[in-house]
Amino acid sequence: MREAPAPPARHTDLEQLCINTVRALAMDAVQQADSGHAGTAMALAPLAWVLWQKHLRHNPANPDWPDRDRFVLSCGHACVLLYSALYLTGYDLTLDDLKQFRQWGSRTPGHSEYGLTPGVEATTGPLGQGVGNAVGMAIAEAQLAALFNRPGHAVVDHYTFFLASDGDLMEGISHEACSLAGHLKLGKLIGIYDDNHITIDGDTSLAFSDDTAKRFEAYGWHVQRVADGNDLSALDAALAAARRTTERPSLVIVRTHIAFGSPGKQDTAEAHGAPLGADEVKRTKQHLGWPSLEPFHVPAESLAQWRRAQERGAGFEAEWRKRWDAYRTAHRDLAAELERRLSGRLPDRWDADLPAFRPQDGASATRAASGKVLNAIAPRLPELIGGSADLTGSNNTQLKDSGDFAAGRYDQRNLHFGVREHAMAAALNGIALHRGFIPYGGTFLIFSDYMRPAIRLAALTHLKPIYVFTHDSIGLGEDGPTHQPIEHLAALRAMPNLTVIRPADATEAVEAWRAVILHRQGPVALVLTRQKVPVIDRAKYAPANGLRLGGYVLADAPGGKPDIVLMATGSEVELILAAYEQLKANGQKPRAVSMPCLEYFAAQPQEYRDAVLPPSVPLRIAVEAAAPQSWYRWVGDKGVVLGIERFGASAPYQRIYQELGLTAENVVRRAKQLLA
Repeated sequence: MREAPAPPARHTDLEQLCINTVRALAMDAVQQADSGHAGTAMALAPLAWVLWQKHLRHNPANPDWPDRDRFVLSCGHACVLLYSALYLTGYDLTLDDLKQFRQWGSRTPGHSEYGLTPGVEATTGPLGQGVGNAVGMAIAEAQLAALFNRPGHAVVDHYTFFLASDGDLMEGISHEACSLAGHLKLGKLIGIYDDNHITIDGDTSLAFSDDTAKRFEAYGWHVQRVADGNDLSALDAALAAARRTTERPSLVIVRTHIAFGSPGKQDTAEAHGAPLGADEVKRTKQHLGWPSLEPFHVPAESLAQWRRAQERGAGFEAEWRKRWDAYRTAHRDLAAELERRLSGRLPDRWDADLPAFRPQDGASATRAASGKVLNAIAPRLPELIGGSADLTGSNNTQLKDSGDFAAGRYDQRNLHFGVREHAMAAALNGIALHRGFIPYGGTFLIFSDYMRPAIRLAALTHLKPIYVFTHDSIGLGEDGPTHQPIEHLAALRAMPNLTVIRPADATEAVEAWRAVILHRQGPVALVLTRQKVPVIDRAKYAPANGLRLGGYVLADAPGGKPDIVLMATGSEVELILAAYEQLKANGQKPRAVSMPCLEYFAAQPQEYRDAVLPPSVPLRIAVEAAAPQSWYRWVGDKGVVLGIERFGASAPYQRIYQELGLTAENVVRRAKQLLA
């Protein structure tokens, strides 16, 4: 049953004016755009007032100062609430920006985007992602505090807040992320749940009857309820209690009424994802006692009161700067190291201990080589932090010089995410957003499906988490088609800004990690074998540092004039090298090309690409134990892709390769057909 609109709760007249300013801006921005979600912003306006004025330690003049509190709007559809608060408190966002809500080229897009709007800490919108981001930020804060704070010198001491809707808490990622946060006792994490009982389809009772308080208590969270989202005193007290509770994360459940104050649409689904309508905006403003019917009217006294956040924020940062100066005097080396990490600068000689692999060392799975490289660089890269979704031994992601990150042991670097791939990916994004880290997370390539929404947001936001994906193909063998990725390489390569590297052997695994650490824009996926592959003889074939170019000539035809080009990634490079030798022995002129990273190769100048894949040599064969879509660009009209367009099978991997035609003999046969 729809609840009748209630009159505004009793506040001072000025407080009520400030709160209603947010409501009016939300209505006007959405109405002008003819698109958006005003109702949630109207309901949460009192919370925004209390949070930005009394509890967030932030500085509108410097949105990026290191020890600010983080605020993540997980319910990103309510971004007009965030934009209004940022404008009113004095961030570099104007009233004209609000008037351009959801328009081409504006700084106020339809869901908040990190790097576009000052003060936005994370790109959100797909529900639940911001919750996972906030957990990652809290992990980052806990580790930096444990590593760098000293008695009398707390230079890392901030909170992470997230605001979640009913939809956020229905999504499975919120269960994963909040369970992990409770287990880790992340006491500087504070969640606010907008309990408005409305989703797009209608009342949440249609599909949602969880006891959210008991659920979070079971996770180990401190839980409070605020019965009336307009009760400023109750909101203030709950947030203050949450800040005081530092031995576990906190959730504040706030009962609100969507589109509060709207006579016709309060507490209805119609208010969730559409403008109120011009007539209803007028009626609502009159009901709220708003002083003007002109769109985007901001009373001077309201703006002045909101802008007091500027003085307060300058004071917060100034006080921290004093602490920082004292810390830098007392602990100069620590301060320099923290500055380096926050700036993203790599330490000198970080790659000085990279291992070397030789053919005589024997065949090695690239996942095993990756683990050795990871442990070789970790001592010189203290910002490298990560782990696995319960597959540490299989992914080879354990750092041997560190213990396990856990409650009370936040200075350790091995993260155990449990069987929570989606939360792992979202938390990695939060760690990257926080700064000061190079985060990585491992699982089987098949389970990248569970991570894909968070991977996509990392790519959209140009973050740089590292994904260590092992068991990369039918080469995992007996586990069968449920675990054998077929379409995953093509699907990941289709994502803008994501770089996929599939090294051919241990020597390329070394160069892959070098490239990953030096990589600057967007996430990187390392795709690694379970089965052993021979170490390529680099004295006979080209050096592995060609990996940085994405594709390179591994073995050329006599005189450098090939009549056919064979190309592959990962474990299939072994097949094309064997085929290359057979063809050459038969008098043909093959060229073997390793293509570990199609994205890097595509980014090279046309002259280089033509040198590797000469336009004058249209006969080409690409070999990969995966769906073929990625390769058609490179083989051209006369080329052939030997891939897989069916699911795998349960058997020893050698038998599966043979049955599916991925053998050196089949490569030779197809090459001879093309040459004929």
